[in-house]
Amino acid sequence: MKSDAAFGFADEMRVGLRGVVRRVWGRRGVKVVQKVQMEYESAYLFLTVDVLGGRLWWRWIDSMKSAHIAEAVEDVKGRSDVAALVWDGAWSHRAKMVVDVGLPTIVQPSYSPELNPVERVFQEVRRRIEGSVYESLEEKVEAVTRYLRELRSQPSRVRSLTAWNWIVHSARSLPKTFAASFD
Repeated sequence: MKSDAAFGFADEMRVGLRGVVRRVWGRRGVKVVQKVQMEYESAYLFLTVDVLGGRLWWRWIDSMKSAHIAEAVEDVKGRSDVAALVWDGAWSHRAKMVVDVGLPTIVQPSYSPELNPVERVFQEVRRRIEGSVYESLEEKVEAVTRYLRELRSQPSRVRSLTAWNWIVHSARSLPKTFAASFD
């Protein structure tokens, strides 16, 4: 489904083997014991969401270095109809190498993850994968990828997670020439 939005919200999430204790239900008076991994190996998930179309694009990167971010932005530019990225002002997002890719960016205010609907998708990913012990980083990355594929096959669910009223209203009130202005 092609949306009428010409922008995608993007951000990165670190996925690592260092475990996180999650709240779980237990019987009253019985101590709940959870296994926690304490390994420091990680990869980064670069995720872009088209909130109106309910579409996801992602790529795994090794670090937040400008070169890796630039490759991911180049990938989004080549594989989608996204004409601009909306994201935070992280140093790697503003690097010359990333700017030179040629995909315009709309920078959100600092320290405001509540404005980026990608964070809502990250919440769902964390809820699905955390609280388990994985044999390797590759196994955990595969678990995240399986869940993202599941989400990608359900555009209406992606929209219900990310298409907040203020975003939909703002996108629909943009001039029809918005997309053409990026060509």
